[in-house]
Parts: sequence; C-alpha cells; structure tokens
Amino acid sequence: MLFTTAAFICYFLPVVWAGFFVIGRLSHRGAALWLLVASVFFYGYWMPTFTFLLLASIAANYWVGSRIAAAADSDSARHTQLAKRWMVAGVAANLALLSYFKYANFFVDSLNQALGMQWDMARVILPIGISFFTFTQIAYLVDTWKKGVRERNLVHYGLFVTYFPHLIAGPVLHHAQMMPQFRQAATYRLNTGNLTAGLAIFAIGLFKKVVLADGVSPYADPIFQAADAGLLVDGPEAWLGALAYTFQLYFDFSGYSDMAIGLSWMFNVRLPFNFNSPYKATNISEFWRRWHMTLSQFLRDYLYISLGGNRYGVKRRYVNLMVTMVLGGLWHGASWSFVVWGFLHGLYLGINHAFRAMCSENMLKKLSANKVFTALAWALTMLAVVAAWVVFRAETLQGAGIVLNGMAGLADTTAVHTSLWNAGLTLSRGLAWCGALGALAVAAPNSNQIGNWLLGVCNSRPAVRAFVAGCGLAAIALLLVVNITRQSVSAFIYFNF
Repeated sequence: MLFTTAAFICYFLPVVWAGFFVIGRLSHRGAALWLLVASVFFYGYWMPTFTFLLLASIAANYWVGSRIAAAADSDSARHTQLAKRWMVAGVAANLALLSYFKYANFFVDSLNQALGMQWDMARVILPIGISFFTFTQIAYLVDTWKKGVRERNLVHYGLFVTYFPHLIAGPVLHHAQMMPQFRQAATYRLNTGNLTAGLAIFAIGLFKKVVLADGVSPYADPIFQAADAGLLVDGPEAWLGALAYTFQLYFDFSGYSDMAIGLSWMFNVRLPFNFNSPYKATNISEFWRRWHMTLSQFLRDYLYISLGGNRYGVKRRYVNLMVTMVLGGLWHGASWSFVVWGFLHGLYLGINHAFRAMCSENMLKKLSANKVFTALAWALTMLAVVAAWVVFRAETLQGAGIVLNGMAGLADTTAVHTSLWNAGLTLSRGLAWCGALGALAVAAPNSNQIGNWLLGVCNSRPAVRAFVAGCGLAAIALLLVVNITRQSVSAFIYFNF
C-alpha cells in the first residue's frame, strides 16, 4: 500500500485517522492499540507472509529488552555483566536475522562465482522494511543497556516499531524520540493546526515523488539499463543518466520522508527530519550530516563510536571511518556495487579529514569565508557524490564502469544518444529536467523550513487553517489523479533496502 495510491489516501488513512481520535476520546491505550493494529495491517497488506516475522521480532526484542533492564537495574557487578550479555545476544540475533534474509543469496552467488561452484538453494525473499525495523530495535536494546531506557508497555513498544509512516523506509527511530509522545494525553486529542500543516507537508512530499522523482526517472533508467547490458553510452548520455538518478533518488526519498512527517503530524506525532538540503553541502562530512540524517546518526553512534571513533589515534580513525561506510553501503543491499559505494564514501571522508588536519583553524575560517573556494568545494563535493551514485544505481560494476567512462570522455563510441533515442527521449529535455531539479535542490528552501513555518502558522492563526487544508487536499487530489492515470505506479526507491 503505497502512500501515493488511492487505497491508502482514500481508504486506509481516513479510517485509521478517524478511528484513532474517536477511540482516543475514550481510551489512550485503546487508541494506541488501534494504531498498532492498523500499522500491522499496513505491513501485512504488502507482505502478509512476513507479518508473523515482524510480530515475532517485536516480541523477542521486547522480552530481551526486559531482561537487559532487569539485570541492569541491579547494583551487582554480576548483573551488570549479565545485562551486557543479554544486549550482545539480542543484537547478534537481530543481525543474524537481517543477514539471512538480506545476504544469503549474495553469499551463495559470490561463493559460486569465486569457486566455480553450482551450489543451488531456494532464493530467499527479502521482507520489506526489515533493515529499518531491525536497526530501530538494535538501537532500543543498546539504549536499554547503555542509557537506562525502560519500556514496560508492550502496546507502545509495538507501535514504536511498527508505526506505519516510518515502518517501510524509515526514518530510523530511537525510543526517546517516540515513547514520550505516546504517553502524552495531547497526542490523542484532535489538533486541527497539526492536521492542516500535516496535509500540506504530505502534499509537498507527494509532489516530490509523483512529479519530480517519477518525472526525471525515465532519463536515468534506460541509460543504466543499457550500461548494465554491456552497451556503451556516450558522454552526454552518461552525464544525463548520472544527474537524472542523482535528483531522482533525492526527491524520491526526501518525498517519502516528507510524507511520513506530514502523516505523523496528522496524528500529533513528530518524526525526526531525515534530509536537510544535502546537495548544498560544501564537503562530504557536511553531506552526511544532511543526507539520510537518522541513518548517519545511527552509524556514527552505534558503529563508528563503538569501533573506537577517533579515540585511538589517526590511523585507527581512518580505519573506523572506512569500516563504518563500507558496512553502511552493505546495509543498503547485498551487492558488490553497494560495497564499492561505501568504500568510495569512506575514502572521501578520509581525504576530507586529512585535508582539515593539514589546515589550521584560522586557515579553515578564511577558506570558508572565501566565495570562490566555497563554490569550488561545493562543485568537488557534488562531483564526488554523483560519481558514487553511479556505482550505487548500476546493477553491475561493469555497468557502473561504462557510465563513469562515458562521463570521463573515455567511451569509445560514435553512437548519438542511442539509449535515449531507443526510449523515445531527447537529451535537451532531460538536461532541462536536471537543471530545474538542481535549482530546486540547491536554491529553494527545504521542506523542513517550509513545514516548521506552516506548523507555526497553522497552530498560531486558526483563520488560515481552512485555506491551508483546502490547498493541501486539492493538491493531494490532483496528484493522486496524475498518479492513477499512469500506466504503472512506481514504488519508492528505498523500499528495496
């Protein structure tokens, strides 16, 4: 059930929203249970066969969390060690489950290719959203052991994991961000200011997905498909394909995140922002502070720092950066392309840290104040990001190499935009798309700023709520019609991860 479909917008959302506030007038626990059941139904609508897996994961992690808490609450050293053992066991079990479903096929295929074997096994189907609900629960177990987090309400815990706006593609949530909201009485009372602002930000996210991301995707797909098939692509095609995917991915994923945030505001729940204009970044560290922010924070807090961070010297710091980014790449999918993508970003981060280490604080301040240097730094950062997105998008490393060779002017081809011509597309229109989307990504205010402004206006000025709600509903209806009239409805890119 995609956020962009009539089944969700016209049926699921109104019924769940109305039921939540009607039941909330009678029982807060009942309303939370209603939202939990609706979220499980939302997941089961996608993959009914894996609903039991999701529920079993929730029950097991809730129980392990209670064991960690019970042991940690004792003052004895023996119980402290027992709490740590429970935490390690719980994290290991989550990673084992994730590894089986996500990497079993990759492991067997890689082993067969390396050893020339023909080991055959039934293909393992990847449960949708498993990366997100697994990481969410890993963070909960670690926080229970390390930060004293306690959760004794199974309904709230189940809702924390399954909450439908974030369940399929994030953001990655922490217990402290959500549980206090489920305990507040105000969450279960209708707030028309939150509702109208939520409708507006949902409409913005829907526009990003239906118009911008889906509109530019035809200029990326045929070029990468041709490259993955071993066909050469010329320089302009290669650049167009790389840029088109760069903007498709951003507006697709940030559109989903906006819709998730808008939906949550309708239920008086605040989700963390996941994007902060990442294509405005002037270095790769800043890019990762702005792109998929909840995953970046998770990797930093639970992997990089756990590996030692920068506490054990310069060399160890670079090793930790590389390991973190390679594993972050592998988290996105079971493919050597994702491993190489993670390696590239680990290399980028290492170079960035090395450059900053070479410069004094005074020099860095002068450079950041220099507009020419800032422009060059932004261009270099975007070039590095776009090149890495080529590896991220290509199905094969060979295909990525073909596109990168084309971008570098090394493609030995006399073809004139064959991939675009075969798809009935023109280079000029594709470049116009990329130019327009680039201007939006770099120059326009981001949806976080727009959303916070709308939320403030709608909550402080009741007179404007009807106007904002009307505009939001009209935009949603129009975009829904646009989406329905297409030959096919595309899923969000991050549903694959």
